[in-house]
Amino acid sequence: MSRICDICGKGAVRGSSILRRGQAKKKGGIGQHVTAITPRSFKPNLQSVRALVCGKTQRMRICTSCLRSGRIQKAP
Repeated sequence: MSRICDICGKGAVRGSSILRRGQAKKKGGIGQHVTAITPRSFKPNLQSVRALVCGKTQRMRICTSCLRSGRIQKAP
């Protein structure tokens, strides 16, 4: 099962984690220097909920922004 929202299609996004070394110029140093750039991924906050779809109960993986905005009707 993939990490994608069933309603809006929100999925994982790639980014970078940047490691810096040295004291900032603002604090009296000579400045910070980048020593490493490591790839990382930002994953959506998915929740597994039971929702009403066409009058039937169905399990869905939905991001919290869709859940809070009321895009689905939760099943009792």
